[in-house]
Amino acid sequence: MIAFFLWLTRLCGVLLALGCLLPATALAAPDHYIRNYLKVSEPISLALDHQGNTRLFSATDLEIGKQLFERNCLNCHVAGGTLSNPSVSLSLADLQGAKPPRDTINALVAYMRQPMEYDGSEENLWCRQVPESWLAQAEVENLAGFVLRAAQEAPGWGVKRFTNEPAL
Repeated sequence: MIAFFLWLTRLCGVLLALGCLLPATALAAPDHYIRNYLKVSEPISLALDHQGNTRLFSATDLEIGKQLFERNCLNCHVAGGTLSNPSVSLSLADLQGAKPPRDTINALVAYMRQPMEYDGSEENLWCRQVPESWLAQAEVENLAGFVLRAAQEAPGWGVKRFTNEPAL
């Protein structure tokens, strides 16, 4: 019996060394939404700023960002819309049109850390400020990465009116 456990221990050590025993999260398939709608299965490059700096985001990074969005932003930003101000969504066009533009990771992080009105004139009291004590820099960057990639790729993200909705 002891010989069996020694053999099993050695086998597990060999398999672990070969990378065959991975944590369950490493074996999990990427999130369906991330893979099919954001079109991410391999790391993608997203703009950090308007100077051409970029950062790679993995499917896991964006999945973490999606989870953070669902826990903290979804109540006001269903499908990238903005319930408190429906004329300003999280669409790429609206992110680009903000003053200053919010179409990069750093710009979205700056907005989340200190929310300003769409025209940049004053603080936005509708959107919660996200201090570092609430979300660490890596977390808020993953959240920004999810929002930016959704604005770039997700069908229906940030639309102001659905196609079957009557005009007001």
